[in-house]
Amino acid sequence: MTAYSLHPATRLGEVRLKVSDLDRSLDFYQDVIGLRVRSRQDGLAELTADGSDVLLVLQEVPNAYIVPERSVSGLYHFAILLPTRKALGLALRRLLDKGIQVGQADHGVSEALYLSDPDLNGIEIYRDRPRSEWEYNEQGFVKMRSEPIDWHGLLAEADGETWAGMPEGTMIGHVHLHVADLGQAKRFYCDALGFDIEADLKRQMGALFVGAGRYHHHLGMNIWAGAGAPPAPAHGTGIVYFTVLLPSEEELDKTVRNLEAYGCEVRREDSIRWVKDPSGSGIQVKLAVQRDALR
Repeated sequence: MTAYSLHPATRLGEVRLKVSDLDRSLDFYQDVIGLRVRSRQDGLAELTADGSDVLLVLQEVPNAYIVPERSVSGLYHFAILLPTRKALGLALRRLLDKGIQVGQADHGVSEALYLSDPDLNGIEIYRDRPRSEWEYNEQGFVKMRSEPIDWHGLLAEADGETWAGMPEGTMIGHVHLHVADLGQAKRFYCDALGFDIEADLKRQMGALFVGAGRYHHHLGMNIWAGAGAPPAPAHGTGIVYFTVLLPSEEELDKTVRNLEAYGCEVRREDSIRWVKDPSGSGIQVKLAVQRDALR
């Protein structure tokens, strides 16, 4: 079968998470993270940075089970990409002011902050360095590292600036998943869905990073919850789906045809296409220009 790659303009859209207490989660995502509520109804809330594009949907689950970290397949973290280093400095200052425990790493291609929401859903907040500064190895894979960030430099970016939440230009940069089997995940996300491998760290750390348009990664996969990790229970917190945004109807049709050629079950709902990965995480595939009301 001819190799298929997603269009270079492919990017990610909204992520939907299950939470145990919607009011508590909305307080956290507004006051600490800096998103705004676009709409709320029937145990669902849409959050946005610019008042228009939905970045996050929160779904309250009755009698929810808060899933312990690294115990099931599904969400490791979703990553919010900020447009500037100054915005990341402001986010860091806000997290520290709120007493949030923050992890951090300089990945070479990016600077990243790590934390969890009240239901242990993992969050990364990061900014990219210019692509001209990214480095590649002899195999053509992007070089990514994990070194300490420049805390003082980041915080200095926020000097004299007032925190006003997440700025316009904020987007979902990538999603990182625990998977049950890296080989199965690679076949689904690369061969069937069409992402390209950007960093293959299976041997070194049990992880694989894939993207479209030579982005360092739109999707990370790992087996850090254990090979064969089960999915979360139906009433467990975690990811419901993430969104792959394509630039045209033609690209949407091509992607669906390739998924179906690999035996993936694709469900059609109006102009959205739904599919699940081998570990049970949901993906909606749709046009980038489409904006949907709460469902």
